[in-house]
Amino acid sequence: MSWFKKKPDPISDRAQELNHEIARLESKIQALDSKLHRNSSGPRLRSTVLPHDAVPAAPKKPEPPAVHEPIFETVKPVVNIPPEADTPDHYNELGVRKYDFNAMMKRLRNHFRGPSASNPRLVSYLASGGIQGLQPLRYERRVARNRFIAFVIFLLLILIGTLVVFLKHH
Repeated sequence: MSWFKKKPDPISDRAQELNHEIARLESKIQALDSKLHRNSSGPRLRSTVLPHDAVPAAPKKPEPPAVHEPIFETVKPVVNIPPEADTPDHYNELGVRKYDFNAMMKRLRNHFRGPSASNPRLVSYLASGGIQGLQPLRYERRVARNRFIAFVIFLLLILIGTLVVFLKHH
């Protein structure tokens, strides 16, 4: 029966394939390295005799590590909010700012809308279920909506039950 079997995850399958490939390449590297050492198994000799006009150099002192100062970069703001116009038309004769219904509605709409996506193609892939192994966003929304509806019905039943019990006793 395949009811209780877990669906294979394509991402973990791919990670497992890549791990096997890495292990194979590492074993190949070790084999080539051992082959290289076998070919040069003879002792390596180096002449310690200096030419007669060469003078041995004094040992160099290690240079102290250079102190690196932090590098500061200018950071651009992520969200570009257009500045509101502050003209004399926005103030009444007493210097108090006038009520601007259109600006209030824009601020309210922008507050609930949220920021726009930085990568719209990825958002469309996630929404349509274009990436294998991931649930589409439509499905997740439907599940969340059904949970909310079930929770509201449950609360309404509890409320009605409490009212019925309260009204029976009075």
